[in-house]
Amino acid sequence: GNFDDALGLVRRVTETRTLTLVNSLNPFRLEGQKTVAFEIVDELGAPPDAHFLPVGNAGNITATWRGYTELQRAGSIDRRPRMLGFQAAGAAPIVRGRPIEKPETIATAIRIGNPASWKGATGAAGDSGGAIDCVTDQEILAAYRHLARREGVFCEPASAASVAGLLKVVEEGDLPTPPGGTIVCTLTGHGLKDPDRAVAGTAPVIPIAATFEALTEAMAT
Repeated sequence: GNFDDALGLVRRVTETRTLTLVNSLNPFRLEGQKTVAFEIVDELGAPPDAHFLPVGNAGNITATWRGYTELQRAGSIDRRPRMLGFQAAGAAPIVRGRPIEKPETIATAIRIGNPASWKGATGAAGDSGGAIDCVTDQEILAAYRHLARREGVFCEPASAASVAGLLKVVEEGDLPTPPGGTIVCTLTGHGLKDPDRAVAGTAPVIPIAATFEALTEAMAT
């Protein structure tokens, strides 16, 4: 089965056992996640103009928007950013407008066909003047490699969906910020969460003799 199958089973178990579900269905998790917005504003001194996030179960975009909203309500900020969430093209139920029974994408953490926080995600995008869109696996992997090569950041492929989304809107000339605006991209997971993709994308190990000559010869090829 997939993530959605597992979630259904876990929900049934928690209904019949003294166990607590701690994923995006748990309101306390979202309350914790919303503090990301607090930290961003604290670091930048103001809210960004746009915030790009990967969308799987949709808890992050829902919670982060809640954080910005509470900051504005408290008078700590006078505006909120546009929220742009990106699903993988093969696992984009919100973009398609219907649950997907068998989602497919290399970005395992967002391979979800029926997000628990669907309404929260569409609310965040709609209320902020943002959008929920999708990016292909090829675009995700390009952003994944870009982050490693240019920024020295080793994230899981699902995390790179946010940067893939930014690169996509830049290429389309549809950047949702004023000139000189500030954009934040959330990376949700370390690369070691999904190491198989990194291993698959590297050159194979070439065994050589333990001699200087063999080493220099291998380096020259």
